[in-house]
Amino acid sequence: MKVKYELICNDGRARLGKLHTNHGTFDTPMFMPVGTLATVKTLTPEELKEVGSAIVLSNTYHLWLRPGEDVVAKAGGLHKFMNYDGPMLTDSGGFQVFSLAKPKDITEEGVYFKSHIDGRKLFLTPEKSIEIQNKLDSDIAMSFDECIAYPADYDYAKNSTERTLRWAKRGKDAFNNENQSLFGIVQGGEYADLRKWSAEETVKLGFDGYAIGGTSVGEGKDVMYQMIDDAIKYLPTDKPRYLMGVGEPSDIFEGIERGIDMFDCVLPTRLARHGNAFTYNGKINLKNLKFKEDFTPIDSECDCYACKNYSKAYIRHLLTAKETLGGRLLSIHNIRFLIRLTEEIRKSIENGNFLEYKKEFLDRYENSDK
Repeated sequence: MKVKYELICNDGRARLGKLHTNHGTFDTPMFMPVGTLATVKTLTPEELKEVGSAIVLSNTYHLWLRPGEDVVAKAGGLHKFMNYDGPMLTDSGGFQVFSLAKPKDITEEGVYFKSHIDGRKLFLTPEKSIEIQNKLDSDIAMSFDECIAYPADYDYAKNSTERTLRWAKRGKDAFNNENQSLFGIVQGGEYADLRKWSAEETVKLGFDGYAIGGTSVGEGKDVMYQMIDDAIKYLPTDKPRYLMGVGEPSDIFEGIERGIDMFDCVLPTRLARHGNAFTYNGKINLKNLKFKEDFTPIDSECDCYACKNYSKAYIRHLLTAKETLGGRLLSIHNIRFLIRLTEEIRKSIENGNFLEYKKEFLDRYENSDK
């Protein structure tokens, strides 16, 4: 079946809902961990379930290069390949347009890349991106787009946004998996008229859900939030809304306040690999000497496996000794922290006190003496 969004209630523009998928029904707003190469770094599928994960993302470009979409298809699709029975979302490779390609490599037909693995030349088109995702058999596939760099001049942003719409139509025409849903992506850079146009025209194509792309690419917070405002008012209320690549707690609150339902980001595992942890009193770095004899949990209010079983001192020891378990425990904690945050936000929307909870959380998170 196609994913279906069910709105339960609003608190202002913040939405409490349910997302129905082929692999279960899940509450929104939700945070989705990123599993680029069919794995959330260092976590097992069982651990993902334990932290309350619903949808997990994988990366079309990276899985295309290795092991190849045909290998995944022969395994029975992405769920069986990685032994995860929850819903999966695959991005389109569009972010690699931003991170790996140069403007001269972007053509009307598609995008030229050099493989980051062996340097060989690659060419990715909207049709090829959809073909790969159809074979990966994720629950949700994403349209192929160009993630516009910030800042971009108006003419470039306009031409890119118009091309992204043409790519979206080509990808939709090529789409061929009746069990999979396809989301469109709104672009437009920092320009309100382009965001409006992109949203309206993408909605006209008729997708199963809609993402706002091109944020968190170096712009200031005020610009990011304005980008969301400039697009979301033109998106339908009966479809899920996804803000791509955002995982800071403050940004999650701001997105939800504007009506966003879904978030993803590599931030929790990336922070963990560098010894950093989210806490209700802000981020901390466990490599800091002051934690050498701190035998308390990472966060005394957290219910994750790491906080229930290990101390800051022990995890600091693992990090300084370069033991993999240190980053693994912090990854479990950081992902659980963001998922639990969305759980608490859902309760606040249901209770009608979202803005009060936002203020209470951020006042503590941003102002505590760590």
